[in-house]
Amino acid sequence: MEENFPIIDPHHHLWDLENHRYPWLQDGVKPAAFGDYTPLCKSYLLDDFLADTRHQNVVKSVHLDVGYDPANPFGETEWLQALADERGFPQGIVGYADLARPDVEDLLARHCTARNFRGIRQSLNYDPDPAKTYLDRPGVSQEADWRRGFALLRKFNLNFDLQIYWPQMQECYELALAFPEQQIILNHTGMPVDQSPAGFEGWKRGIKALSQAPNVACKISGLGMGNFTWKPEDFRPWVLTAIECFGIDRCMFASNFPVDKLYSSYDAIFDTFKAITSDFAPADRRKLFHHNAERFYRL
Repeated sequence: MEENFPIIDPHHHLWDLENHRYPWLQDGVKPAAFGDYTPLCKSYLLDDFLADTRHQNVVKSVHLDVGYDPANPFGETEWLQALADERGFPQGIVGYADLARPDVEDLLARHCTARNFRGIRQSLNYDPDPAKTYLDRPGVSQEADWRRGFALLRKFNLNFDLQIYWPQMQECYELALAFPEQQIILNHTGMPVDQSPAGFEGWKRGIKALSQAPNVACKISGLGMGNFTWKPEDFRPWVLTAIECFGIDRCMFASNFPVDKLYSSYDAIFDTFKAITSDFAPADRRKLFHHNAERFYRL
Protein backbone atom coordinates (compact mmCIF):
# COMPACT_ATOMS: atom_id res chain seq x y z
CA MET A 1 0.00 0.00 0.00
CA GLU A 2 1.28 3.47 -0.89
CA GLU A 3 2.28 5.26 2.32
CA ASN A 4 3.81 8.45 0.92
CA PHE A 5 0.48 10.20 0.33
CA PRO A 6 0.24 13.96 0.93
CA ILE A 7 -0.18 15.06 4.54
CA ILE A 8 -1.44 18.29 6.03
CA ASP A 9 -0.27 18.73 9.61
CA PRO A 10 -2.99 20.84 11.25
CA HIS A 11 -1.28 21.33 14.60
CA HIS A 12 2.34 22.31 15.13
CA HIS A 13 4.35 25.14 16.66
CA LEU A 14 7.39 27.29 15.93
CA TRP A 15 9.21 29.66 18.25
CA ASP A 16 12.10 32.08 17.92
CA LEU A 17 13.55 32.74 21.36
CA GLU A 18 16.18 35.12 20.04
CA ASN A 19 13.69 37.59 18.56
CA HIS A 20 10.36 37.09 20.35
CA ARG A 21 8.94 36.65 23.84
CA TYR A 22 7.60 33.32 25.14
CA PRO A 23 7.33 33.51 28.96
CA TRP A 24 6.86 29.77 29.50
CA LEU A 25 10.06 29.00 27.59
CA GLN A 26 12.19 31.92 28.79
CA ASP A 27 11.21 32.51 32.43
CA GLY A 28 12.11 29.11 33.86
CA VAL A 29 10.59 25.65 33.43
CA LYS A 30 7.48 25.11 35.52
CA PRO A 31 5.52 21.91 36.34
CA ALA A 32 3.38 21.00 33.34
CA ALA A 33 0.90 18.33 32.30
CA PHE A 34 3.31 17.18 29.59
CA GLY A 35 6.28 16.71 31.93
CA ASP A 36 9.72 18.32 32.07
CA TYR A 37 9.97 20.44 28.94
CA THR A 38 13.53 21.70 29.45
CA PRO A 39 14.61 20.32 26.03
CA LEU A 40 12.09 22.65 24.37
CA CYS A 41 13.72 25.80 25.72
CA LYS A 42 15.57 26.62 22.52
CA SER A 43 14.37 28.07 19.24
CA TYR A 44 12.38 25.76 16.98
CA LEU A 45 12.23 27.34 13.54
CA LEU A 46 10.73 26.41 10.20
CA ASP A 47 13.90 24.68 9.05
CA ASP A 48 13.77 22.51 12.19
CA PHE A 49 10.16 21.57 11.44
CA LEU A 50 10.95 20.79 7.81
CA ALA A 51 13.89 18.62 8.92
CA ASP A 52 11.66 16.67 11.32
CA THR A 53 9.02 16.13 8.61
CA ARG A 54 11.44 15.24 5.81
CA HIS A 55 10.44 11.55 5.63
CA GLN A 56 6.71 12.36 5.56
CA ASN A 57 5.07 14.05 2.62
CA VAL A 58 3.89 17.14 4.50
CA VAL A 59 2.56 19.57 1.91
CA LYS A 60 0.80 22.11 4.17
CA SER A 61 0.56 22.95 7.86
CA VAL A 62 -1.38 24.93 10.45
CA HIS A 63 0.46 26.73 13.23
CA LEU A 64 -1.21 26.98 16.64
CA ASP A 65 -0.58 29.71 19.20
CA VAL A 66 2.22 28.74 21.53
CA GLY A 67 2.33 31.02 24.57
CA TYR A 68 3.68 34.06 22.75
CA ASP A 69 3.94 37.35 24.65
CA PRO A 70 0.40 37.80 26.04
CA ALA A 71 0.83 41.57 25.85
CA ASN A 72 1.19 41.36 22.06
CA PRO A 73 -0.66 38.33 20.65
CA PHE A 74 -0.76 39.85 17.17
CA GLY A 75 3.05 39.78 17.16
CA GLU A 76 3.00 36.01 16.68
CA THR A 77 0.53 36.27 13.79
CA GLU A 78 2.56 39.05 12.17
CA TRP A 79 5.78 36.99 12.38
CA LEU A 80 4.14 33.83 11.04
CA GLN A 81 2.48 35.60 8.13
CA ALA A 82 5.80 37.16 7.13
CA LEU A 83 7.37 33.71 7.31
CA ALA A 84 4.58 32.22 5.20
CA ASP A 85 4.93 34.99 2.62
CA GLU A 86 8.64 34.23 2.33
CA ARG A 87 8.73 30.44 2.70
CA GLY A 88 5.19 29.15 2.06
CA PHE A 89 4.69 27.58 5.52
CA PRO A 90 2.53 27.73 7.55
CA GLN A 91 -0.49 27.90 5.27
CA GLY A 92 -2.84 28.33 8.25
CA ILE A 93 -2.43 30.34 11.45
CA VAL A 94 -4.45 29.96 14.66
CA GLY A 95 -3.65 32.71 17.14
CA TYR A 96 -4.44 33.72 20.69
CA ALA A 97 -7.06 36.04 22.12
CA ASP A 98 -8.56 36.36 25.56
CA LEU A 99 -12.19 36.29 24.51
CA ALA A 100 -13.33 37.90 27.77
CA ARG A 101 -11.44 41.14 27.11
CA PRO A 102 -13.72 44.09 26.31
CA ASP A 103 -11.49 45.06 23.35
CA VAL A 104 -11.26 41.56 21.88
CA GLU A 105 -13.07 42.58 18.69
CA ASP A 106 -10.21 44.94 17.82
CA LEU A 107 -7.68 42.14 18.30
CA LEU A 108 -9.68 39.74 16.13
CA ALA A 109 -9.84 42.35 13.37
CA ARG A 110 -6.09 42.84 13.60
CA HIS A 111 -5.38 39.11 13.46
CA CYS A 112 -7.52 38.91 10.32
CA THR A 113 -5.28 41.34 8.46
CA ALA A 114 -3.02 38.28 8.02
CA ARG A 115 -4.31 36.38 4.99
CA ASN A 116 -3.44 32.95 6.45
CA PHE A 117 -5.29 33.57 9.71
CA ARG A 118 -7.96 30.94 10.37
CA GLY A 119 -8.88 30.83 14.04
CA ILE A 120 -8.40 31.45 17.73
CA ARG A 121 -7.22 29.17 20.47
CA GLN A 122 -7.62 30.12 24.09
CA SER A 123 -6.72 27.02 26.09
CA LEU A 124 -9.50 26.25 28.57
CA ASN A 125 -7.88 23.32 30.39
CA TYR A 126 -8.88 23.39 34.04
CA ASP A 127 -7.69 20.96 36.68
CA PRO A 128 -7.36 21.27 40.46
CA ASP A 129 -3.71 20.21 40.05
CA PRO A 130 -1.68 23.43 39.60
CA ALA A 131 0.72 21.59 37.29
CA LYS A 132 -2.09 20.68 34.89
CA THR A 133 -4.38 23.70 34.93
CA TYR A 134 -4.22 26.52 32.39
CA LEU A 135 -6.87 28.62 34.16
CA ASP A 136 -7.46 29.84 37.70
CA ARG A 137 -11.10 28.74 37.74
CA PRO A 138 -13.45 26.26 36.07
CA GLY A 139 -16.42 27.09 33.88
CA VAL A 140 -14.91 29.93 31.85
CA SER A 141 -16.84 28.90 28.71
CA GLN A 142 -20.08 29.56 30.60
CA GLU A 143 -19.21 33.13 31.63
CA ALA A 144 -21.16 35.91 29.92
CA ASP A 145 -18.13 38.12 29.13
CA TRP A 146 -16.28 35.19 27.56
CA ARG A 147 -19.30 34.14 25.51
CA ARG A 148 -19.67 37.67 24.16
CA GLY A 149 -16.16 37.37 22.74
CA PHE A 150 -16.81 33.84 21.51
CA ALA A 151 -19.87 35.07 19.61
CA LEU A 152 -17.64 37.45 17.62
CA LEU A 153 -15.73 34.60 15.98
CA ARG A 154 -18.52 34.05 13.45
CA LYS A 155 -18.36 37.71 12.42
CA PHE A 156 -14.75 37.15 11.34
CA ASN A 157 -15.29 33.61 9.96
CA LEU A 158 -12.86 32.14 12.47
CA ASN A 159 -12.64 28.63 13.92
CA PHE A 160 -12.23 28.05 17.62
CA ASP A 161 -9.58 25.51 18.60
CA LEU A 162 -10.78 23.94 21.84
CA GLN A 163 -8.18 22.63 24.28
CA ILE A 164 -9.71 20.98 27.37
CA TYR A 165 -9.58 17.87 29.53
CA TRP A 166 -12.32 15.27 29.36
CA PRO A 167 -14.19 16.41 32.53
CA GLN A 168 -14.94 19.67 30.66
CA MET A 169 -16.44 17.97 27.60
CA GLN A 170 -20.05 18.12 28.78
CA GLU A 171 -19.69 21.84 29.47
CA CYS A 172 -18.22 22.37 26.00
CA TYR A 173 -20.91 20.25 24.38
CA GLU A 174 -23.36 22.77 25.82
CA LEU A 175 -21.23 25.60 24.40
CA ALA A 176 -21.32 23.99 20.96
CA LEU A 177 -25.10 23.63 21.11
CA ALA A 178 -25.47 27.28 22.13
CA PHE A 179 -23.43 28.38 19.08
CA PRO A 180 -24.41 25.84 16.39
CA GLU A 181 -22.91 27.88 13.51
CA GLN A 182 -19.48 28.14 15.14
CA GLN A 183 -16.87 25.63 13.98
CA ILE A 184 -15.06 24.17 16.99
CA ILE A 185 -12.02 21.91 16.65
CA LEU A 186 -11.06 19.78 19.65
CA ASN A 187 -7.30 19.76 20.18
CA HIS A 188 -5.15 16.77 21.11
CA THR A 189 -7.96 14.20 21.20
CA GLY A 190 -9.23 15.90 24.35
CA MET A 191 -5.74 15.91 25.90
CA PRO A 192 -6.01 12.62 27.85
CA VAL A 193 -3.12 13.06 30.27
CA ASP A 194 -4.55 10.29 32.46
CA GLN A 195 -4.32 7.13 30.38
CA SER A 196 -5.14 4.69 33.16
CA PRO A 197 -8.13 2.37 32.56
CA ALA A 198 -10.32 4.72 34.60
CA GLY A 199 -8.96 7.71 32.68
CA PHE A 200 -9.77 6.01 29.39
CA GLU A 201 -13.34 5.26 30.43
CA GLY A 202 -13.93 8.82 31.60
CA TRP A 203 -12.43 10.23 28.41
CA LYS A 204 -14.54 7.85 26.31
CA ARG A 205 -17.74 9.07 28.00
CA GLY A 206 -16.71 12.66 27.42
CA ILE A 207 -15.79 12.10 23.76
CA LYS A 208 -19.11 10.39 23.10
CA ALA A 209 -20.98 13.36 24.56
CA LEU A 210 -18.96 16.09 22.84
CA SER A 211 -19.05 14.35 19.46
CA GLN A 212 -22.85 14.61 19.45
CA ALA A 213 -22.46 18.29 18.56
CA PRO A 214 -22.14 18.35 14.75
CA ASN A 215 -20.10 21.57 14.77
CA VAL A 216 -17.22 19.96 16.69
CA ALA A 217 -14.34 18.23 14.89
CA CYS A 218 -11.39 16.40 16.44
CA LYS A 219 -7.66 16.63 15.91
CA ILE A 220 -6.10 13.30 16.85
CA SER A 221 -2.77 14.30 18.33
CA GLY A 222 -0.94 14.88 21.59
CA LEU A 223 -1.43 11.35 22.89
CA GLY A 224 2.22 11.21 23.95
CA MET A 225 1.51 13.89 26.57
CA GLY A 226 -0.23 11.22 28.63
CA ASN A 227 2.21 8.37 27.97
CA PHE A 228 5.85 9.40 27.74
CA THR A 229 7.04 5.85 26.91
CA TRP A 230 4.28 4.93 24.48
CA LYS A 231 4.35 2.08 21.99
CA PRO A 232 2.34 2.15 18.74
CA GLU A 233 -0.36 -0.17 20.05
CA ASP A 234 -0.95 2.12 23.04
CA PHE A 235 -2.51 4.72 20.75
CA ARG A 236 -4.86 2.37 18.95
CA PRO A 237 -7.88 2.47 21.34
CA TRP A 238 -7.74 6.24 21.64
CA VAL A 239 -7.47 6.77 17.88
CA LEU A 240 -10.18 4.29 16.95
CA THR A 241 -12.58 5.52 19.66
CA ALA A 242 -12.18 9.12 18.49
CA ILE A 243 -12.85 8.11 14.88
CA GLU A 244 -15.81 5.95 15.91
CA CYS A 245 -17.38 8.85 17.84
CA PHE A 246 -16.68 11.75 15.49
CA GLY A 247 -16.67 9.81 12.23
CA ILE A 248 -14.13 9.92 9.41
CA ASP A 249 -15.32 13.31 8.15
CA ARG A 250 -14.70 15.12 11.46
CA CYS A 251 -11.24 13.77 12.38
CA MET A 252 -7.72 14.67 11.30
CA PHE A 253 -4.25 13.55 12.35
CA ALA A 254 -1.72 16.07 13.69
CA SER A 255 1.76 16.06 15.18
CA ASN A 256 1.82 18.56 18.07
CA PHE A 257 5.46 19.11 17.20
CA PRO A 258 7.79 20.00 18.75
CA VAL A 259 6.02 19.41 22.08
CA ASP A 260 5.56 15.73 21.25
CA LYS A 261 9.22 15.62 20.26
CA LEU A 262 9.82 15.20 23.99
CA TYR A 263 8.70 11.57 23.63
CA SER A 264 8.41 10.85 19.90
CA SER A 265 9.91 11.35 16.50
CA TYR A 266 7.74 12.84 13.77
CA ASP A 267 8.01 9.58 11.84
CA ALA A 268 6.97 7.53 14.87
CA ILE A 269 3.77 9.53 15.26
CA PHE A 270 2.69 9.50 11.64
CA ASP A 271 3.84 5.95 10.98
CA THR A 272 1.72 4.89 13.95
CA PHE A 273 -1.32 6.71 12.55
CA LYS A 274 -0.67 5.03 9.21
CA ALA A 275 -0.37 1.59 10.82
CA ILE A 276 -3.60 2.00 12.81
CA THR A 277 -5.49 2.98 9.65
CA SER A 278 -3.77 0.53 7.31
CA ASP A 279 -7.02 -1.35 6.64
CA PHE A 280 -9.12 1.80 6.10
CA ALA A 281 -10.39 2.64 2.62
CA PRO A 282 -7.88 4.82 0.73
CA ALA A 283 -10.46 7.61 0.44
CA ASP A 284 -10.95 7.63 4.21
CA ARG A 285 -7.23 7.78 4.86
CA ARG A 286 -6.92 10.75 2.49
CA LYS A 287 -9.57 12.52 4.54
CA LEU A 288 -7.84 11.82 7.85
CA PHE A 289 -4.36 12.79 6.70
CA HIS A 290 -5.12 15.61 4.28
CA HIS A 291 -8.61 16.51 3.03
CA ASN A 292 -10.34 17.20 6.36
CA ALA A 293 -7.60 19.57 7.53
CA GLU A 294 -7.75 21.31 4.18
CA ARG A 295 -11.50 21.74 4.51
CA PHE A 296 -11.73 22.77 8.17
CA TYR A 297 -8.88 25.26 7.96
CA ARG A 298 -9.83 26.50 4.47
CA LEU A 299 -6.38 25.83 3.01
